[in-house]
Amino acid sequence: MPDLTTMKNIGGEMARKLASVGITSPEELIREGAKQTFFRLKTLYPNVCLVHLYALEGAVRGVNFDSLSRDVKTDLKEFNDALKGKGGSAS
Repeated sequence: MPDLTTMKNIGGEMARKLASVGITSPEELIREGAKQTFFRLKTLYPNVCLVHLYALEGAVRGVNFDSLSRDVKTDLKEFNDALKGKGGSAS
């Protein structure tokens, strides 16, 4: 089974955090999706930020996080803001 660190944007520290919320393989991260995984991380690590969400989405898509489209980044920012109670939908 491939290690999470074989995915784009996922280093050792992020892999450890992911494992602590039950995500231990690329397949699990892809299946869970960036938003749901970020939500799980946010409950355990309140200081994870929007850049972490971008990194997760990039990992799921197999691209560097800075290559995500403006529309994708906007959607992810709205999700992150909703988790902080700033409106929008957290779905």
